[in-house]
Amino acid sequence: MLLNHEQYQSSFDKAMACAVECEHCAEACTGQPDMVKCARMCLDTAESCRTLATFMVRGSYFIAPLAKACAEICDTCAQECEKHDMEHCQKCARSCREAAGMYRQIVDTAMAAS
Repeated sequence: MLLNHEQYQSSFDKAMACAVECEHCAEACTGQPDMVKCARMCLDTAESCRTLATFMVRGSYFIAPLAKACAEICDTCAQECEKHDMEHCQKCARSCREAAGMYRQIVDTAMAAS
């Protein structure tokens, strides 16, 4: 279902904010042997959020299925980051939870419209 990209502005902003927090967390975790999983998960999550944001800009037909996958990815990343007490991990987890909620709203809206 093709939707006008302006409908996604707040979602785009949330996706990019999540990508930034994930990149920051990954960078802060890099070089710490016990944080490799967190860093890698954050990098993958950042990439998925950026990809979804790009799809939103284009008004892609594939926004809803990608949003569903990104919600799961963000939830998984949040679970990993919540295991760690560092502030950057906690900020990343919060951003991932917020993004996942927004992505689920996109899916629900797309399903209702079809």
